[in-house]
Amino acid sequence: MQNVRNILVIVDPTADVHPAVEKAAILAESFGARLELYICDTRVAREMRLVAERARDPSRLLTVNLKPFLESLAQPIRERGVDVTTECDYADRLHEGVLAHLQSTAADLVVKETHHHSLLKRTFITNTDWHLIRDCAAPLLLTKSAEWHRPAAVVAAVDPGHANDKPEALDHRILTDAASLAQALNGALHVAHCYIPMAIVATATASPPMVLDVSQEALDAEAQAKRVQMQELIRNYSVEDRNVHIDASGPTEFLPRIAETLAADIMVMGAISRSGLKRVLIGSTAERILERLPCDLFIVKPSGFSAAFAV
Repeated sequence: MQNVRNILVIVDPTADVHPAVEKAAILAESFGARLELYICDTRVAREMRLVAERARDPSRLLTVNLKPFLESLAQPIRERGVDVTTECDYADRLHEGVLAHLQSTAADLVVKETHHHSLLKRTFITNTDWHLIRDCAAPLLLTKSAEWHRPAAVVAAVDPGHANDKPEALDHRILTDAASLAQALNGALHVAHCYIPMAIVATATASPPMVLDVSQEALDAEAQAKRVQMQELIRNYSVEDRNVHIDASGPTEFLPRIAETLAADIMVMGAISRSGLKRVLIGSTAERILERLPCDLFIVKPSGFSAAFAV
């Protein structure tokens, strides 16, 4: 993330507001990066625009040329000193058009808005979002409508014990990118990790199942081991002690909770390649986390990432 030079923003032509564009502009200013505003128009998007435009004016024709619209978003950002280009494309499916476009660009970061169900307080992770999480090799920022605080709170979700078989190098990429984001936003870096105590796992998975009788000494010893692992992982990242958060719980409960407690602006998580049954199980866990996160999500891929889904 220290060498971000090109940021690609996927613009939704059916939306009335574009928080992803403004957030990408803030990062472009901080990193001195070039910004590309990109629309991949689809049949579904055109139908949605036609319905909305006919509701306002039944005689109005569908706007097909979206370049002037993109330029209207780009010009105020150019006036702030950011180099901005615009590009329009068309594809049957949005994720196919975006992924094809990524192969012809040098994007160091991809930014896309994701939507929020206010009634359920859940995020609507679209099919396009999941395809990008699976297949986009560049870091991916999925943004929501809320503005970032100044100073911002950035949370790096790590797994120092590698209980989930996550490569150690990925934790360092998560921390490096989270630190870069926190610095760019003049904010604070937090680090979060949760785990299910092994003593509880052992009793729950024994055959036949054992009666749960875990000593406090065993729980305290594992908690101390986790703290030692965390300190070893973060020793080169200048994280304040009060910003280190370790909890004996599951990720689907802990990560949304710590994000809400800290009023986090961005949660940084890692995605790794999986296959077979693990892909389905881990994907289900990831979906539950993403639906409940109250903040933006930044997805980091390991070096040599291959297009296969898992978070």
